[in-house]
Amino acid sequence: MTQQSLHFTLDVAPVLQRLAQQQRHNLVAVVADVNTSRLMALDPAWPVIEIPDGEDHKTLDTVQQVWQRLHELGATRDSLVINLGGGMVTDLGGFAAATFKRGMRFINVPTTLLAAVDAAVGGKTGFNYQGLKNQIGAFALASDVVISTRFLDTLPMQQLKSGFAEVLKHALLSDRAAFLRLLDHDFDAPIDHAALLQQVQAAVLVKQRIVDRDPREGGERKALNLGHTVGHAIEALRLQRDCPVPHGYAVAWGLVAEAVLSHLRLQFPSDDLYALARFVSRHYGPTGITCDDYDALIDAMRHDKKSAAGEINCTLLAAVGDYRVAQTIEPADMRSALDIMRDLMGE
Repeated sequence: MTQQSLHFTLDVAPVLQRLAQQQRHNLVAVVADVNTSRLMALDPAWPVIEIPDGEDHKTLDTVQQVWQRLHELGATRDSLVINLGGGMVTDLGGFAAATFKRGMRFINVPTTLLAAVDAAVGGKTGFNYQGLKNQIGAFALASDVVISTRFLDTLPMQQLKSGFAEVLKHALLSDRAAFLRLLDHDFDAPIDHAALLQQVQAAVLVKQRIVDRDPREGGERKALNLGHTVGHAIEALRLQRDCPVPHGYAVAWGLVAEAVLSHLRLQFPSDDLYALARFVSRHYGPTGITCDDYDALIDAMRHDKKSAAGEINCTLLAAVGDYRVAQTIEPADMRSALDIMRDLMGE
């Protein structure tokens, strides 16, 4: 996989114009959902392929809508697709561009914090199938990812916090000083776009370094699953019970649980564990799970796509920046970790 180019900017439009002009394209089309298509003034010569908003529409039917419009517009392998939106748009639009005519150039412009530090970078594209997330997809890198914090003023606080959990995860994988600085973040203060852009850039570069070394998740890239084994299980359980939570909230809770496991197995420092738990408890609230939920959570972990032969696999930390991938966890140890996590969170 060719390395993708990252562009961090407070002014997206001129960057997009420059990138579109780098090559000769017979067509430049923008894929955006009904909300994000109105976020910025686009070149009027670029037709917008508008798709429905929301995870419920991350389906083959929506992919086919994009393919159909590309066909009607006369798109070829020399065309360019710009995906403007959150993770649903960059995942689905990237897949459509990577498969139409056996692939064309595409650029991702994430408009949420979660998409900027997670979905838009790294080359994973796809859509949901049979009620399961991202079951159909392909590894295909956007040629460029244009990242800005200017879009974030439009986001509700819940979505900002959701994305911030992934920023926190990347700091845990890389830099204790950055991790401690993030714990001082004030969500109530007005957004400092330049400062937040620096934090996002640091997080994205951590992901890019790992992806460059392991583009198809054969080994080290599994480090990026930190917090996700437990987080996905909580997310799925809450969804089944009709009390869904944003992805990043579940990841934040998962980070605490897996930091507990890290402390028990690898002596992850207790000071950092307590600091993380205090931050997550204060900003993300209670998990809403009880000990009666442990069987269901463990069953979900066994069926996670990261699982091998029904085992529970997690990424753990010996210290901030010192990670161990594909650590097999016994159910009894997971139960203990969930108990301790809930105690630390004051539940």
